[in-house]
Amino acid sequence: MWILDTCARNGRVEIWEKGRNGRHHTFPAHPSFLMHLPDPHAHGDLLEGLESRFSVEESPIRTVYGILEGYCVHAGREVAALVEKQTHYEAQIFNADLRPDQCWMAEQGLIPCIGEGESRFSPDIACDLRAMEISVGDNPFSSGPVTSLSLVADGRPVRLGGSERSMLSDLGGLVTSVDPDVILFPQADVWVPRLEGAARGYGIETGLSRTGRFRHLSAKSYWSYGKTEFRVGALIPDGRLLVDTRQSFHFREGGLSGILIGARLSGLPPNLTARFTSGTLISSYEVYEALCQGIAVPWRKSDPEAVRKFASLKAADRGGMMFQPLPGIHEKVHEIDFTSLYPSLIVRDNLSPETLDHPMVAGFLPRVLAPLITMRMETKQKKAVDPGYAGMDSILKWMLVTCFGYTGYRNAKFGRIEVHEAITGSAREVLLRTRDIAEGMGFTVLHGIVDCLWVQGSPMAALKEKVERETRLHTVVDAYDWLVFLPMADGTGAYNRYYGRLSSGNMKVRGIAARRGDTPEYVRNVQKEMLNILREARTLHEITALRDALRERYHRAVEELPGTRPAALAISRRISTIRYRHACPEASAVEACREEGIALSPGMEVSYVVIDERSWAVDLDWNATRFDVGYYMKVMRKAWEEIIFAADKAEEAMQ
Repeated sequence: MWILDTCARNGRVEIWEKGRNGRHHTFPAHPSFLMHLPDPHAHGDLLEGLESRFSVEESPIRTVYGILEGYCVHAGREVAALVEKQTHYEAQIFNADLRPDQCWMAEQGLIPCIGEGESRFSPDIACDLRAMEISVGDNPFSSGPVTSLSLVADGRPVRLGGSERSMLSDLGGLVTSVDPDVILFPQADVWVPRLEGAARGYGIETGLSRTGRFRHLSAKSYWSYGKTEFRVGALIPDGRLLVDTRQSFHFREGGLSGILIGARLSGLPPNLTARFTSGTLISSYEVYEALCQGIAVPWRKSDPEAVRKFASLKAADRGGMMFQPLPGIHEKVHEIDFTSLYPSLIVRDNLSPETLDHPMVAGFLPRVLAPLITMRMETKQKKAVDPGYAGMDSILKWMLVTCFGYTGYRNAKFGRIEVHEAITGSAREVLLRTRDIAEGMGFTVLHGIVDCLWVQGSPMAALKEKVERETRLHTVVDAYDWLVFLPMADGTGAYNRYYGRLSSGNMKVRGIAARRGDTPEYVRNVQKEMLNILREARTLHEITALRDALRERYHRAVEELPGTRPAALAISRRISTIRYRHACPEASAVEACREEGIALSPGMEVSYVVIDERSWAVDLDWNATRFDVGYYMKVMRKAWEEIIFAADKAEEAMQ
């Protein structure tokens, strides 16, 4: 049974299989939770009250720390909350806030998006799903009727015309006749509520849901890795996978196969893996693995950080190791990169909350992360010869990256801050040891940042072999013909702004305008063209010979800038607040959205064009008819300086 979609409603789990008229199954799934009372005799009245209203059974509770005596209470989360309150939070509650469909799937040994005979941890996935693409040509923030609707079904483009009513009626007919498993729809989570609302008003069906029903996913702002993010609310159809191809991070990173791999691993339906963060996927994967292994999942973590002396805390909590590079250009450089370093350290060093005091115990986190690391190594090797694996590799990379952060998250089901600190401590030792090995073999270390080191020297194969033998970690080596480390404003080397030509002929770029998400399209394209010019150079001498070609391209871009489309100069940024104390372009963009009747929340992305740098006046991207040429000349100049720096330093080296 190839499971395409699942949900829980009204005490039942519903499952849809892929394929035309995907088969629909329903199964009873009554809520329950596990409860441990440190002193059951002190809570006799509570137990009697529970037994009088619900089914209560004595049940051992298996946790990562060991077995607890307890009870299985056949009631929902609301009852669990009352138990906590009545026991003054002495009761330990498990399995109270989990998704019923995920729990039921784990109990039955079922996995979403997998066929008979396929391995859950295989990167090879049969993606033979019938797909349809839908797009709306109107402004998603306008309040008027839809005037432009188009589809691609079975490879044939179809443009719908006429009134909004006739277009929605035609849409319903086409979706019903094609009966796709997957609908790819830019801005779907903005458009579908509007289309469904309009269709209901006309008394017609869009066919987007196989049952006509939708589940609601609420919008929310949240804080993640130092940034305010926003998740758009959504209507999720029954029985189909609806992907917002613009909003879904996992679709942008991994495509459809990446979403399906995420569903396989997490035990969540792909409609949710397309919308959730990588951190939610890795936490859901850990929960699903715990359920499959019969391990109870705590509702609220009860293993607080231990009291420590300040000196001990200062020594432990230092984060990742970085070496500051000297700005400049370097020839014949090698980058040695540890594959999924932090999760690999969890596995290598057996780091898990329950192993901190009992290191000889096989830890839960190492046990569940080991298959993901093996899978990541396989996808990383395969994508080198088949780009089709790049999406799956990206999804695994982000899940493994966030598993480290999740160990220090205050609400992590299987996290503990001491584990977080132990991981970074091991990573610092690994990078320092790698540096010592390299320098001991006669290499020159140029730069290092957390999980990779840039060196000059040879033989590289011998260095790689010795590092892997001594650290017991897998590495990947990239060879550069030349590599540029850019300066910061004070002239010192930037840690994360560099670019260079790999020996394969490709360019590797980090932190510069062409890579940043807030760079205007026009500026990004110009810098990419200049990088393509530099790509032709294998040596510093050849770079200096390209100076005139680079300068000609820059001057042409400056001359053409005043005549470019304002929309090509739009700057897209996420807003951290909707109230600003000082004048800035984001504050003006927020006010422009208010004037357009657009409701904003922190973490949303706004796109604007600067029309006056002095007052920071802006127009929203779709309304822009002009722009401040002087301001964008400065933006262009910064992008140019990042490129000409290479030629300047190459010329200095040649003298």
